[in-house]
Amino acid sequence: MNGKGKMKRQLNIILIITLLFTACSSSKPQEDVDLQVQFDKAKISLEKKRYLRAQEEFNTIAIKGLHTDLGDDAQFYLAESYFLNKEYVLAIAEYDRLIRRMGFSEFVQKARWRICQCYVKQSPKFYHEQHSTDNALSKLQEFLDDYPNSEFAEEAMETIGELRNKLAKKLYETGRLYIKMEEYESAIIAYEDLLSKYYDTDFVSDSHVQIIKCYTLSDDLDKAKQYYLDNKKQIIKADQLAKAEKLVNKNR
Repeated sequence: MNGKGKMKRQLNIILIITLLFTACSSSKPQEDVDLQVQFDKAKISLEKKRYLRAQEEFNTIAIKGLHTDLGDDAQFYLAESYFLNKEYVLAIAEYDRLIRRMGFSEFVQKARWRICQCYVKQSPKFYHEQHSTDNALSKLQEFLDDYPNSEFAEEAMETIGELRNKLAKKLYETGRLYIKMEEYESAIIAYEDLLSKYYDTDFVSDSHVQIIKCYTLSDDLDKAKQYYLDNKKQIIKADQLAKAEKLVNKNR
């Protein structure tokens, strides 16, 4: 091949490389623009409560935009679309994926809070099994430990109080059931368990009175009176204190 041929070949190679580089550099911004357009459409779907469509759109963006800021945001809103559609198990999985993969995302704290809310939403009535309630309490406490100054901290503390009241009520009603069955010793154990675990709930005064009632129903008036003397300062409700006094004095 002569000199002119070699030069022409080299020029052709340079031209091809230049065209390829230009094509690659111009296509990426266009891809970014397309992804942003899809993201904006997905948010509109979410705002209009078209949750299934939003789930599909955000999932696509999260995959296409993996390891990008837009992909991270899409992952959070994907979880939000499940949460707002009351699909709490799936929401937890998607929020958790954000937390594990995208630890520096601005949405991590909100995702942690949403996980707490998901478990709270799954917490059943007091008479059912309370595994979800225990999980909710655990997650709420972890959240407060990690974000004590969060905008959600006050609500988290109030929710903890509500859930503890629910668990206390379950034990309280268990004790009442034992009393109906005339299983007074078992009732006392239930109430003592309540007082040990849920000492800051609304059922403290009532539980002390129920224990006194169990002793009187068991014809153990000395124990009833002694228990009253030992614990009357803990019976802060005036009506419950009057009831306790009536129980210990009725057979005098």
